[in-house]
Amino acid sequence: MNKQRKLIVGLVALLITSAAGFVGAQDYPTKPVRLVVSFPPGGVADIMARAYGQELQRSWGQPVVVDNRPGAGTTIAADLVAKAPADGYTIYLTNMGHSISAIFYRKLPYDAEKDFAPVTVLADVPSIFAASQSLPANTIQELIALAKAKPGQLNFASAGNGTASHLFGEYFKVLAGIDIVHVPYKGTAPALSDLMSGRVNLIFEPIGTMLPHVRAGKLKALGITTAKRSQAAPDIPSIAEAGVSGFETSTWYGILVPAGTPPFVIRKLHSELVRITQLPEMKERLLSQGLEPVASSSEQFAATIKRDMQRWSMLIKEAGITIN
Repeated sequence: MNKQRKLIVGLVALLITSAAGFVGAQDYPTKPVRLVVSFPPGGVADIMARAYGQELQRSWGQPVVVDNRPGAGTTIAADLVAKAPADGYTIYLTNMGHSISAIFYRKLPYDAEKDFAPVTVLADVPSIFAASQSLPANTIQELIALAKAKPGQLNFASAGNGTASHLFGEYFKVLAGIDIVHVPYKGTAPALSDLMSGRVNLIFEPIGTMLPHVRAGKLKALGITTAKRSQAAPDIPSIAEAGVSGFETSTWYGILVPAGTPPFVIRKLHSELVRITQLPEMKERLLSQGLEPVASSSEQFAATIKRDMQRWSMLIKEAGITIN
């Protein structure tokens, strides 16, 4: 009888817990949601946050407040979110910098994997590998031949040490087997200015930034960083297609929440974000910014973060990259 009583009590408890979870899932959210963004107003991440925030607000009937917390390679925003209550009322829009910062900054007050629960990758941003008009190479193969004929004499600019444009350049060097010199700048604008004037030879930067300069004839597009051609520039070959086998990378933008957030909240967030990403007007809006809509599963996003950290950690060690 005692065993039967314990079994009945256990089943009742399970039913109560399940019912509570169902009710919670039905009710969430019941108050304003804060959407923390690891970048300043006006950029791609901010534009995305406000677009998704409006749609979530329309769907939920609750305010979604965008909270920009830029600085320190996304770590200021990440620390804030990691310490926030895991109740679904703080959600986090960031990008690949979340993985990169975890590699460079060894004494972070949070764990980039364990302190967050991935929800979904909203979109990927391909980068264009571009050359100055004065460089005597118009294709990837011509560039590789030129670099091998002049080892250490060509260079590539970046927005700074440890940025995606820096890592993409080092990644290309390794896979192409060439020696080109990294020239770090304090931001994208001065790097592009020197590239267009011919002071530096090459750069990797997001397609939305680069395409206007390519279309205007100020720069030469040698390739796209993703495995397939971009919908925004189908005439530009992928770097892998152009002959550098295995080259594939991009900058993801995705939503994370604090670790320990209830599974029903993550499921509801995921469902809504996927629905919004698949709206024709949202797809059009993303593509206009050079973003490729994704809407991954939570598991796929977790795998992406892990893959990034492993790949860039190996590259950083091999290339001896440090942040000054």
